[in-house]
Amino acid sequence: MNSNTTDHHHGGRRRRPARRPPRRGPHGGPQASTSSSAAAHPSLEPLAVDTAPRPFTGLGLDPRLLEGIRDLGYVETRPVQSAVIPLALEGADLMACAETGTGKTAAFVVPTLQRLLTSADREAGQAPRSRVLVLAPTRELAVQIEDEIHGLAYHTPVTSAAVYGGVEMGAQERALKAGVDIIVATPGRLIDHMRQQNADLAAIELLVLDEADRMMDMGFWPDVRRIIAALPGTDGGRQTLLFSATMPNEVVRDALEITRGAKFVQIGERSKPAPSITHLLQNVASTSAKLEWLITHLRRPEGPVLVFTRTKIGADKLARRLAAAGIRCVALHADRSQDQRRAAVEGFRGGRYLVLVATDIAARGLDIDGIHTVINYEVPDSSDTYVHRVGRTGRSDEVGRAITLVAPDERRALACLEKSVGVPLELRADV
Repeated sequence: MNSNTTDHHHGGRRRRPARRPPRRGPHGGPQASTSSSAAAHPSLEPLAVDTAPRPFTGLGLDPRLLEGIRDLGYVETRPVQSAVIPLALEGADLMACAETGTGKTAAFVVPTLQRLLTSADREAGQAPRSRVLVLAPTRELAVQIEDEIHGLAYHTPVTSAAVYGGVEMGAQERALKAGVDIIVATPGRLIDHMRQQNADLAAIELLVLDEADRMMDMGFWPDVRRIIAALPGTDGGRQTLLFSATMPNEVVRDALEITRGAKFVQIGERSKPAPSITHLLQNVASTSAKLEWLITHLRRPEGPVLVFTRTKIGADKLARRLAAAGIRCVALHADRSQDQRRAAVEGFRGGRYLVLVATDIAARGLDIDGIHTVINYEVPDSSDTYVHRVGRTGRSDEVGRAITLVAPDERRALACLEKSVGVPLELRADV
């Protein structure tokens, strides 16, 4: 049996997931670090959790789920999975703060599937109704979460659908009305379906908010609140899992309002980039000199490069100029159609393009292993933006590199950024 979908992207057909290399968590200390910044917040008291790697076979999971885990090459849990999976299986509400690329998706998908499989027998004979809702800020992230569900649930009867904008609503409407077990949605498109009464959320028993900080940054929180208002309340037993790469006070405040006695789990330092990333700065004589430096650098790349720009127009303009200089690159931003965005991501992932020029919103949820370097074409305007950007490299404990180009009029902004991130950017002459 398979994890079926009626989402246009997958065509509703069964797909055997590609095998991935075995993943093993680092064998560091047994407890998550408790940072002073988290402990200082009056509403947050990080839970002492065991983050040591554990074999998935020792978690008491359904054999069908374990078969999907083996298909994907997963052997042992990574720190966020070691911390979150047992608590989620107990039914606890959770707020988890972990760096991008640490295995957060599997940390909530595994217990979600186990919950559905455990209660499948008592639900037999009843009309299908959606029981799990996962909200994500972008369509790329929604698709990638559902891909993970597909792989892990391949040998189970669990069904899922991705619901996001930029494509026709018909296939999504049919999936929602069929009562797929898991809905993975962007807030705006789900609101559209709710207006047309396509989505029955009355039986949702598990809510997952992924990258909650970015949903807030992107202005989706009013839609998130409207969606949550349509769900069964926490008093009715609804479980809520919230994941975020950063945990600013605004996210904490709103998270505490939608959870019940939530436990806070922190892996690594709060709002800090992964320690496997080297942070570099490159001074340039002027803003116009950035292009010349970038072309020179990209003619001898050591691996795939992701370049961030502030605006969609800037991404297009930079990609055109790089292409004119003979650099194999493509732009990714929100004004591109879904097919164009998918082609850009797949072309970058497959090696057709060596460089991806992206805006922050479009790059949310990019799950591409092996990105060697992230380049900030302009100095990021906040520490959270910097953490999210550089989190595209140095994933899964691999070594990554982040370079920020700095013109003279950006040096003050750079000083503020270094202070807020807490990581000095090293000037290197050989980058």
